[in-house]
Order: sequence, then C-alpha cells, then structure tokens
Amino acid sequence: MNPLVKPRLVRLGAGAGYSGDRIEPAVELATHGELDFLIFECLAERTIAIAQQGRRKDLQQGYDPLLEARMRAVLPIAASKGVRIVSNMGAANPLAAAQKTAQIVRELGLPLKIAAVTGDDVLDAVLKGAWLFEETGEGIIKYRDRIVSANAYLGATPIVGALDAGADIVLTGRVADPSLFTAPLIHAFGWRMDDWPALGQATVIGHLLECAGQVTGGYFADPGFKHVPDLARLGFPIGEVAADGTVTVTKLAHAGGRVSAATCKEQLLYEIQDPARYLQPDVVADFTGVEIIEDAPDRVRVVGGRGSAPTQTFKVSVGYLDGFIGEGQISYGGPGATARAGLALDIVRKRLELTGVRTDELRLDIIGVDSLYGNTLGLTVGEPPEVRARVAGRTASIADAWRIGDEVETLYTNGPAGGGAATKSVREVLAVQSVLLPREIVQPTFTFVEI
Repeated sequence: MNPLVKPRLVRLGAGAGYSGDRIEPAVELATHGELDFLIFECLAERTIAIAQQGRRKDLQQGYDPLLEARMRAVLPIAASKGVRIVSNMGAANPLAAAQKTAQIVRELGLPLKIAAVTGDDVLDAVLKGAWLFEETGEGIIKYRDRIVSANAYLGATPIVGALDAGADIVLTGRVADPSLFTAPLIHAFGWRMDDWPALGQATVIGHLLECAGQVTGGYFADPGFKHVPDLARLGFPIGEVAADGTVTVTKLAHAGGRVSAATCKEQLLYEIQDPARYLQPDVVADFTGVEIIEDAPDRVRVVGGRGSAPTQTFKVSVGYLDGFIGEGQISYGGPGATARAGLALDIVRKRLELTGVRTDELRLDIIGVDSLYGNTLGLTVGEPPEVRARVAGRTASIADAWRIGDEVETLYTNGPAGGGAATKSVREVLAVQSVLLPREIVQPTFTFVEI
C-alpha cells in the first residue's frame, strides 16, 4: 500500500479470536479475501500470564504456541497477495516471536519486514510501587512474592509506527484487542491520534472483529431460535472500512456462518461494561449512537461510533500464583442416579473434614442437575438417566489438592453402587487482577528483526 495514496476502502480480516482458534479460516481469508490486513487476536487475561511462566522456564519461549503453524500456513499466501499481518501472538515474548517468524520467512524465501512491539511488560514498575488492585482494593505488597507477570494494555501507537516504517508483519505482546484493528486504519487513512470520533468508530470496528467467528455466528447459534448454516466450516469476518470509518462486516460467500444485524449486535455488547464509556488506551469509545444496517445477506453496515480523549492511566493485568485446584469426578447412571451422586458428594465432604484437608473454596456439584444453577431450578422433566458427581477445591498445598481427587476415586469401592469413570487432577491456580499505571511509566516501542 503506497503511503502517499490514501485508499478509498481498507479490507481487514480477522484471522483468530483466541489463542487456540482454527487456522483454516485465516488461510481462506488470506487466499480469497482480497485483504489489506489480516489480524490475529490471540490473548486473554490469563493467556499472557501463562505465557510468562513459559518464558521464565525458557527465554526463547513465551509466545503463542500456534505462532509457527499459523505463519507457515498464511505467510506464503499473504506475501504473494500483499496482505500485511498484525497480531498479539508475541504474548510474553514479542521479540522471540518476531525472531521465530524471521526464521520461517528465511526458510520460505519471502521478502518481508518484521517488527516486534515491546514495552507492555511492566513487572518491575508494578513490583516497586505501592499500587492497589482495582478488583479488591488490596495492596499488591501482599502478593508480591507470588506475582509472575504484569502487562499493560498498549494502544495502537507503536503498531502504527511499525506499519508507517514499512513492517509487513507486526507482532505485539499485550495490546488492547480493538487497537490491533484500529492501528491499520490509522496507518492507512492517515487519521490523527487525537481524532476522537474516528478512533471511537475504529474501536467499534475492532470490537466487532476481534473475536473472529463470533460475529459470523459462532457463540450465537441456538437451534430452533437462531439458525447459523454450516458451522463446521464457519468463516471468519471481513471488515470493509471506508475513509470516514463506515464499516461493512461481511464474510466469504462460500464460507459457513452468517453475518446479520443480530450477530453484530450481540458482538457489539460482548464484554463491555458501560457502552457510553468503553475505556481503551487510544480513546474512550461511545457505542450509544451506533447504527447497524443490513444492506444485503451477510453484509451489515455499522456507523455512529464516537469517542473522547482517553484516561491518563494504562490498565495492567497482573498474574499471580494463588494455590492449587484439586478435582475429582465420577459418574452414576440408571434409576436413582441423582440420589447416589448426592450420597457420593456427602461422603467426600465428610471425608475431607475427617482427614483434615484444608480448602479455601470447595464446590460439590452434580453435573446435569445443579452444577450451573445450584438448587434454584430443581428437576423440571424428571430424573436424568445419568449424572456426574464433581468435587473441586482450592487449596494452599498441592498435597491437599491431590487428596480431593483421591477421595473421589475411593468411591469406586467405598461409595454408592454403580460409580464409574472416575477421574482426578490437580492444577496450579494462576489468578489475575488489575492495577492502573500512569501513562508516563509505560514506554512502548517497536524494533525490526533481521531476516
């Protein structure tokens, strides 16, 4: 794309909505989507904390586990068609991700420039400060010895800088999800970083596209009420964006899924708190004036996003170790299955008390009866033919966590009749809370890696 010629339309493709997302839809978009940019959004709150743990074990790791597979699948196509790639697959180690991508580019013989965006890792600043967690109001000093990561949600600025400097691939760590989509638009259309109405509408666009298949019918379908065709071949969305910020959300004609006013409305409201003040590092977006218009089947036009100046702080996601979860499950079937599962849970509860297992939290559920809604619903259509008893507890020690599953397993021979298919597991808890850091503490930048 010639930076001196402002395009009339920019086509953005969403290549992933989370770390483990399907790769085939991104390949289809790169091949048939006539895209300018393909964006992979792959980070969640806990994902980057888990990646930080991986980096602590190996300094060359910490990026998205599907980075190599995705790059090998799409780069030859993207390079041949001039599609530029933006992604937060750098996770806890953007530089290592860029270096790995450079290795792939060399092997494939592709003439691509790769940039890594860094500066989101603010662990040192968090550990040195007297910050308070936003969720609980507690001082982080109480957690300091257990903190494993602290990553600020960066905005579009360093990505725009990398694109302006000619990057074909930009790999970031923690960046606000919509900013991955906002940055290519700012770069392509030359929008100012203080054009709040434009950035507000761009945030609407990013929010619609960031979860990939969700706006094309994934997480939407409900048989008998909301039909989505061919979900097994669900296509990911394309955003056709005009210079005034108007976007048409669509998909490839041959791909499965559906783009409608309803899918767009559900995604627009997904995971936002106040639609009048959706706080982002680039802008405070206002979704209350958004209009959603179905122009044709699988073509939905969206306008009306607004914005105002952002706050003077960056949100920082802090990951810390918070004990262990021990879990055990066992199934019961046939007449009286629910009663036998209830007896099994009662036995395990008493056994944990008798053996001195200490839990900070304990859940005892009959899956299929009360695991989602407690005892508020009861059995509405008679007793289920099979249920699964589940016990899960959070403990300070790994030994106590294992005892939970052990007690469930002993129900084979020491519990109600007919128990089977018992399982047990223990996992370390990686919890997440947030702090707010003044903007001047966070210093994002970008670096090109050698091919």
